[in-house]
Amino acid sequence: MDKEEIASLVDAKHSELINWLEQQPNETWLQGPTGKWTQGQQALHLLQSIIPLNNALSLPKFLIRYKFGKANRPVRDYNTIVNRYHERLKDAKGKTFKGSQNMKIPEIDEKQYILNRLQTESKKLQYKTKRISDKNLDKLVLPHPLMGKMPIREIIMWTAYHVEHHTITLKEKY
Repeated sequence: MDKEEIASLVDAKHSELINWLEQQPNETWLQGPTGKWTQGQQALHLLQSIIPLNNALSLPKFLIRYKFGKANRPVRDYNTIVNRYHERLKDAKGKTFKGSQNMKIPEIDEKQYILNRLQTESKKLQYKTKRISDKNLDKLVLPHPLMGKMPIREIIMWTAYHVEHHTITLKEKY
């Protein structure tokens, strides 16, 4: 997948999620299936996932290479990343990454702020995806709490799928 396609995918997945959440009654923002996150927590989790990626992509590329190393394998395609994610999710048995453990329930008055921030962070990621060189997309790696170190191209594709994964869950169960 080239940079433009990845940026478009990030845009499409975030837009679908945000549009769906905006159409839901405010009361449902505080609701979720028993023992599961609320709609607000789902949105907050996605925001907490994209911010560190955007922050990392703002670092000088030499620092990313120094801190995390370089890819030692070819970049995987989108479907392979999705399949590996599902395998890792199964192995994790419902465990959440550190930033989303014991997550607060966002209030209704925080809904628009969170959705606006998610939209802004999505636009930043799209911009950064288009600006980074193909060489750096494929050779520089970043750590993922569940998937391990991934080339930047893969972690951005994963981010698009992560949003899709939560959107599907929301549409099916909420």
